[in-house]
Amino acid sequence: MIGTLRRECLDRTLVLGRRHLEAVLVEYVEHYNAHRPHRSLRQRAPSALDTAPVLTGDVDIARLRRTDRLGGLIHEYRMIA
Repeated sequence: MIGTLRRECLDRTLVLGRRHLEAVLVEYVEHYNAHRPHRSLRQRAPSALDTAPVLTGDVDIARLRRTDRLGGLIHEYRMIA
């Protein structure tokens, strides 16, 4: 987790102080546990273990939405109804 946090987030972010660091860490941990795919979990996030991953062949581009996290450093994608 520490190496991933450093490579994916802190190496690309200019931290301006302790409060800023804490805010960045809270947002990244939320992303890491709720949205980021994990190889050992078959490309699912730890909090989404009970749901099946969406297959790339089943993606309808018109229903795909992107959410930017950490000022656009990380992008999260989801399907809408």
